[in-house]
Amino acid sequence: MLRLLLGVFFCLCIGSLLAQLVRGPADPKAIPSVARILVSAVCFQLGIVALVWRFLYEHKVGWVSGFGFQRVLPKAIGLGALVIGLFLPVGWILQTICLRLMEQVGIEPSVQLALQALKNSGSTAELVALGIVTIVFAPVAEETLFRGVLYPTIKQYGFPRAALWGTSALFALIHFNVAIFVPLLLLALLLVWLYEKTDNLLAPIVAHATFNAVNFAMFFLVGDVARKIPAQP
Repeated sequence: MLRLLLGVFFCLCIGSLLAQLVRGPADPKAIPSVARILVSAVCFQLGIVALVWRFLYEHKVGWVSGFGFQRVLPKAIGLGALVIGLFLPVGWILQTICLRLMEQVGIEPSVQLALQALKNSGSTAELVALGIVTIVFAPVAEETLFRGVLYPTIKQYGFPRAALWGTSALFALIHFNVAIFVPLLLLALLLVWLYEKTDNLLAPIVAHATFNAVNFAMFFLVGDVARKIPAQP
C-alpha cells in the first residue's frame, strides 16, 4: 500500500513536470493550454491504472474478481446512473452556497484550470480529447484507486470510518479547489455507498462518469455560468 501511494505521488509529479515542459517559456500566469492539461491528466491517470494493476498482480487478484465487475451488472449500471442523477442538483446547490460563502468572507473563488483551458480552446480535437479523458479515463482511474483499493484496504485493517472519511476527503482534496471541496466530499461518500450497496466497482465508475459527462455538457450549454457548476473530478 505504501508503494502504491508513493507511486501515485510520483505519477502526479511526473505529470506536472511534463505539463511544464509542454508549456515551455510561456507566462507562468497564463491560462494553461488544453494540451498541458491533457498531458498532466493522462500521465496521472494511466499511472494510477498501471499501479493498481501491479497491486492486483502482487495479490494474485484479477480485475473482474477483485472489483466485482461480474456481480449484478444491470443493477450496478442503473443504480449508478440513477443515484448521480439525483445528486447533481444537490451538488450544484452546494457549489453555489460555497461560492456565496467565500465571497462573503472576501475569498475570491478560483476556476479550475481545466475549465479555463476548455473555455479558451478553439480546436475540436482538443475538446474531444479532453472529453474522453474527463468522462472515461478519470472515472476509471480514480474509482479503482479510491474506492477499489484504498477504501477496502483501510477498512480491512479495522478502520472503517477512517476508510470512509479519509479516502473521501483525499478524493476531494486532489482537485485543488476550495469551492468544490464540499460537493466532491459528498459525492465521494455517495460513491462509497454505491460500491458497498452493489459490491461492484462499476456502479461508482458509471456514477462518476455520468457526473463528469453532465458537467462537461453543461459547460457548453450555460457558458459563463459554468463556473458555478461542480467541476469534473
